[in-house]
Amino acid sequence: MYAQEEIKPYSTEGGKGQQVEQMFDNIAHSYDRLNHVLSLGTDRGWRRKTIQALLPYSPKTVLDIATGTGDFALLSAKILQPQSIVGADISEGMMQIAQQKVEKAGLAHIISFRKEDSMNLTFADATFDAVTVAYGVRNYADLDRGLREMLRVLKPSGHAAILELAAPRRFPMKQMFWLYSHAYMPMVGKVVSKDKRAYSYLPQTMEAFPQGKEMKAIMERAGFADVSFKAFTCGLSTMYIGKKT
Repeated sequence: MYAQEEIKPYSTEGGKGQQVEQMFDNIAHSYDRLNHVLSLGTDRGWRRKTIQALLPYSPKTVLDIATGTGDFALLSAKILQPQSIVGADISEGMMQIAQQKVEKAGLAHIISFRKEDSMNLTFADATFDAVTVAYGVRNYADLDRGLREMLRVLKPSGHAAILELAAPRRFPMKQMFWLYSHAYMPMVGKVVSKDKRAYSYLPQTMEAFPQGKEMKAIMERAGFADVSFKAFTCGLSTMYIGKKT
């Protein structure tokens, strides 16, 4: 078990998956605004670079796990121009907002949404050319199982692209991030989303999540090959790319 798997949004009692679903339903109305405010807009660049890493493989069918309000799926549609993207999430509240954004963008013929548990995906083996996850694997109740599910639904030679937040580990960014994440982030989160606990949970999981070489080794143990990673913005976010052989 990895440290972030034991961290739950609201209570030590009950399953993590159900609490994560409740949390995202609670903050869906303010999620996009807070994301961009708290990251000072840098999350847009991180997303774009991660999707662009898949361009050489020209995926035609894409699964976006933990799709949330659909930003990653929308950007993937524009950059990769696949035949279809399925956005999967445990939170119906988040996907309702995502569906509105997709319809407004005129991409409903490419992007569709399904409620899915990332630990038990309902898709058949070898369904997708690419699987993407932006800021979602940190919330997995069982990281190993979630990665194996991603690998299972990938076609042979398909690729997974994971973008995840991380806590910087070097001076002075480590100290600056601690103040930002333990004081500013919960305060703003409480005011805007009315859910203080959700934005205390976020930095806790960022600090606990395995990073860099450790996460690379975890993906390799799950069965991914040619795993690589790249850190962005002094280690605030990291991109991982893996292949199914």
